[in-house]
Amino acid sequence: MEIVILGSGTSFGIPMIGCKCSVCTSTNPKNRRTRPSALFKTGTRNILIDTAVDMRLQLIAADVSHVDAVLYTHAHADHLHGFDDLRAIGRKGPVPIYGDAKTLEVIRRSFSYAFDPGPQPSEVPKATLHEIRGPFDLFGEHIWPIDLLHGKLPVLGYRIHDAAYLTDCSAIPDASLRMLGNLDVLVLDAVRFRPHPTHFSVDEALEVISILKPKRAYLTHLCHDIDHDTVGAMLPPGVELAWDGLTLTTK
Repeated sequence: MEIVILGSGTSFGIPMIGCKCSVCTSTNPKNRRTRPSALFKTGTRNILIDTAVDMRLQLIAADVSHVDAVLYTHAHADHLHGFDDLRAIGRKGPVPIYGDAKTLEVIRRSFSYAFDPGPQPSEVPKATLHEIRGPFDLFGEHIWPIDLLHGKLPVLGYRIHDAAYLTDCSAIPDASLRMLGNLDVLVLDAVRFRPHPTHFSVDEALEVISILKPKRAYLTHLCHDIDHDTVGAMLPPGVELAWDGLTLTTK
């Protein structure tokens, strides 16, 4: 299985509009971060996590020609508003999309034109909605939804085999921690060093990593406080910063 980090930034992306800080003006391509998203490639199947605002450019950059399903973490705009670009990858039939009840409700309301009955005057995204109620199988893979807290908002992370993707989170309930043992790869939110009300800080993320003890950990959802080379050199062994286009291979 391969995991491609399509976007490793925050909802603002990097560079931020109008910002002249050293990271936003950096020439290091690993400091250019689009909105958070990932792709799990299992055999010939591509499972996308979130339709980020930058989804079209992310899939082009990663040379992804098709997506077989989408798993949503939550319905915030940076994770959802690339939905319309499912038009380009759903031409052979509806794309199954999975999320909790609240996320699916927001999708149906925000993109109602995609679900209106009858003929459409122009091409619209084709998708089928599937509510997540617990672990489920998809294309022969067992998907473990992981309950997380994004501030006070319940959101989902995902575990497939021995890899987990946990973005936009500030707390992991004990029951979820028990589902995250024996990981080869953990991709975890770490927005900045300063405390944040809805995201792990770098130190908080490192504390979670010390508890879970994955073989490899990658910090994502990085704001412009995080210079790739400077902060990357500060991290303990087995922990790295993610970047757009990072490809990881697991069992």
